[in-house]
Amino acid sequence: MAHLAHYREAHPLPFVITHWINLVSMIILIVTGFSIHFPFWPGFMGIARGCHIFFGFVLFINCVVRVLMAFFVKSSPTGGTREQVTDFKTWLPQADNRHQALEWVKYYLFLKKDHPLGAKLGVPQKISYLLIPILVVVMFWTGLCLWSTTANLAPFAATTTLVGGAMSMRIIHYFLMYVFICFMLIHIYLANVEGTAPSALMFFHREHGGLTYDPHKHNISGEDDLGHVGR
Repeated sequence: MAHLAHYREAHPLPFVITHWINLVSMIILIVTGFSIHFPFWPGFMGIARGCHIFFGFVLFINCVVRVLMAFFVKSSPTGGTREQVTDFKTWLPQADNRHQALEWVKYYLFLKKDHPLGAKLGVPQKISYLLIPILVVVMFWTGLCLWSTTANLAPFAATTTLVGGAMSMRIIHYFLMYVFICFMLIHIYLANVEGTAPSALMFFHREHGGLTYDPHKHNISGEDDLGHVGR
């Protein structure tokens, strides 16, 4: 399968930093979350709770910062090109890949061997990533509903009452953690299913050669590292 080149412009340094913060925060939140729900190490409980609360705020603030930066920082909307646009314009399926939605679904379901070339993310990926900020906000809100410092404040107390009490809120918060875990595993798989070049770019800003793309002429050309020739 031919591959588009992975250039640094696709993931500018500010987004690389926020991605690292997301990863570290999510891992710590998951580990401490399990420790809180299953206190197998009693002496660790105080540290686990403190870290869980702290990194909950870190994840939420980082999410807000990342969304705000999307309106100021530019990124390449398509693999194989260094041309950039303001990042928020790349959130939704673009003109050059909206028609590929069904083909991407087939590829993800192993019904198709090759995926379409065009845009740096597949259509289903783009849509799923839009849900992550919403999930982070919901997770943060339910966490504040459980934290003793904020649990009795009117908005959080009302939310807890709405879902049926503190135990129901705790269950909701707990199972949302599994949604995060599932997303992380699927995200890791989809990002690296054809190689580690996307991860090397995102985490270490290391570029990877491949086919080049002209977004104006919608023309893919060159050769990729696997020896396939673009047409």
